[in-house]
Amino acid sequence: MIAGRVDRRILFGIFFMCGTGLLFPVMGGLAKILGSDYSSLQVSWARAFGHIVFMLIFFVPKFGLRMLRTRRLGTQMARSALLFASNATHFYAITFIPIAKAASISLMAPLVVVPFAWAILGERTTVGRMMALLVGFAGVVIVIRPGTELFHWATLLVLASATTYALYQVLTRMISAIDSPETSAIYSSIVGSFGMLLVLPFVWTTPHNPRDVFYFCCLGVLGGIGHYFVARALTYAPANIVSPFQYMQLIGSVVVGYLFFGDFPDVLGWVGAAIIVGAGLYIGLAQSRRV
Repeated sequence: MIAGRVDRRILFGIFFMCGTGLLFPVMGGLAKILGSDYSSLQVSWARAFGHIVFMLIFFVPKFGLRMLRTRRLGTQMARSALLFASNATHFYAITFIPIAKAASISLMAPLVVVPFAWAILGERTTVGRMMALLVGFAGVVIVIRPGTELFHWATLLVLASATTYALYQVLTRMISAIDSPETSAIYSSIVGSFGMLLVLPFVWTTPHNPRDVFYFCCLGVLGGIGHYFVARALTYAPANIVSPFQYMQLIGSVVVGYLFFGDFPDVLGWVGAAIIVGAGLYIGLAQSRRV
């Protein structure tokens, strides 16, 4: 019976993490559209601020202002800074490269979670999983193809985004036993929402039309729901189990990239993405056998 309850919680965690794979590609598509006319810092601020507004409207009537209380303010602020750094570098990168390519590289995040979760959370790993991490990195190299004419410097920003996002997930897992998912979801955008107010006047461009205003608002809604799903997923299951299921973002990103921009990965892009996904799934499935 206990094992059944554990398995069910893991399935819930996987379900919520897969949900982010459907929401984030649409958010990325809108960010790429806006990035052609507005600063990536303004786009990142809109995502963060809209996230805060949406979450307050959605959760305060149910949980009250007590959801703003945290017992680990420092950890929450670190999470928020990492998430803003991840979003800002990713949004800037996709103004130069296709979102499907960026999504493929971003799938390195679940692999990077493995050593971070081991070092910070004490979630033990094995030599096999560390080898899978190296295989996954080989897949990233295939997607990026350094030294060829297809290489673009913006892909390095996506790697930086994946690394900071991996750290964000590990800290989210750390805080999940202390603060509620609703509290973590609110705090995840504090730095981006209010810290950016110091910079925003220097990069601000008034939206040109109602469509752009709508897109800016959608960034916050999609981001708010998506990161609530991340917080909920990591409440149900360990980071190194649910993180690999972000591979759903690849499928969503290919669809969004094709429908919005006419982009479609080439053969080597698919090969590299498959290697990354395979390495991530190996790590997740190997760890789940121990639960």
